[in-house]
Amino acid sequence: MGRRRVRTLIAVVLGVLLLSGCVVSLGAGRPRAADPPPADVPDGEVTVVGTDGGPVDQLAANALADLGTFWAEQLPDVFGERFDPLTGGFFSVDPDDVDPAVYPDGVGCGTDPRDLVDNAFYCESPDSPNADSISWDRAFLAELADASGRFLPALVMAHEYGHAIQARVGYPGSSILTETQADCLAGAWTAWVAAGEAEHTRIRRAELDQVLGGYLQLRDPVGTGQRNDQAHGSFFDRVSAFQEGFDDGAPACRDGFGPDRVFTQSAFTSDADFARGGDAPYATVGQLAADSLPQFWTRAFDEVLGGRFDVPDLEPYSGDAPACAGDDDLDLVACPDEGVVGYDDRDLARPLYEEIGDFAVLTAVSVPYALVARDQLGLSVDDGDAVRSAVCLTGWYAAAVADGELSGIVISPGDVDESVEFLLARAGDPAVLPDADLSGFELVDLFRAGFLEGAAACDIGA
Repeated sequence: MGRRRVRTLIAVVLGVLLLSGCVVSLGAGRPRAADPPPADVPDGEVTVVGTDGGPVDQLAANALADLGTFWAEQLPDVFGERFDPLTGGFFSVDPDDVDPAVYPDGVGCGTDPRDLVDNAFYCESPDSPNADSISWDRAFLAELADASGRFLPALVMAHEYGHAIQARVGYPGSSILTETQADCLAGAWTAWVAAGEAEHTRIRRAELDQVLGGYLQLRDPVGTGQRNDQAHGSFFDRVSAFQEGFDDGAPACRDGFGPDRVFTQSAFTSDADFARGGDAPYATVGQLAADSLPQFWTRAFDEVLGGRFDVPDLEPYSGDAPACAGDDDLDLVACPDEGVVGYDDRDLARPLYEEIGDFAVLTAVSVPYALVARDQLGLSVDDGDAVRSAVCLTGWYAAAVADGELSGIVISPGDVDESVEFLLARAGDPAVLPDADLSGFELVDLFRAGFLEGAAACDIGA
């Protein structure tokens, strides 16, 4: 086996994939320092070559210490393998200020530390210097932390450590399977941290939304194909894998990454779709909702739920919600008794389209539509359980669109990512989902369950 610099966390957002590793650019200038580690935890005793002793490297070192503890417990129990700690070391670099004397054999795989700009990677190759090691650009990790929260350096370490685990138990196959399985392994470790089991690392539940948001920075460019030899996965693919590990633990990461795993990542199939970024013209988005949602729910009642679905009127408005809502300030309205679903075109739909994309609008409108469907099934529509169910049912609708089951609407690359963005960015707003009282992490998890499992996951008796 030759020199192998493998399995990076960071996906390209510049429109091309670099064969020497995955790179992301997040803007000019150097980052601010990340928040320091929590004051109530002791520092881990991990040697990091080249460290500046700053908060980013301490967060990374603390995570590495806890990752060693976690996998020493989990690897024998889950994979039936003895855990051997990494032998090649850990390397921190500021590529703009490298003292070659600090890195006589380079960093992982003998890589020149100046080539580590905006990157982090695990090196497996046993024939190269510093094999079985993890290397990172600490300035880049600080930039991620500034954008998406203090836990991001730890998440990067957990993902790269996941590749070290794969090197011990076997890789699942393609690049996209390998990368998302590492996300799953990172999720399993993060749940252990969230449960208070880690000695050196802490995460607050509120920070989980930031962790998911961080994956938006780390996804592949929209339009990257699944079979690309550096594919990491779409926003939804990566978030879904992380949440699978968080919810179900390392056994799910062992068992759920075979050749039949569902991915939403896809390549653009036409120049026109690429030029529009996969978005339909805004003038047609309302009609897409008006056509696809009745079609979906009519089929759902006919084929799964039983009975007949009475199609509600879909009414856009600007500013003031319909009187049946009982609250002028609502941006989404479900009025089952009047047979009306409404959405604020000015304050919600158009901003969603401009800031995220067309499928964010359809995802938003699908939620009150699902509440009307629940009413027709004799279920509640105005409590937290109803909202949880409606978000899950929206995932079921999105899966039907993605699978090409509805006529007149075709999924585009990045569409399902837009659903996740909407749920993280806007669905917690009381004007959007007033009865939710759910974090973005919980909302995405509900959507994911409906997307992958269908009606059975959505508490409607199916």
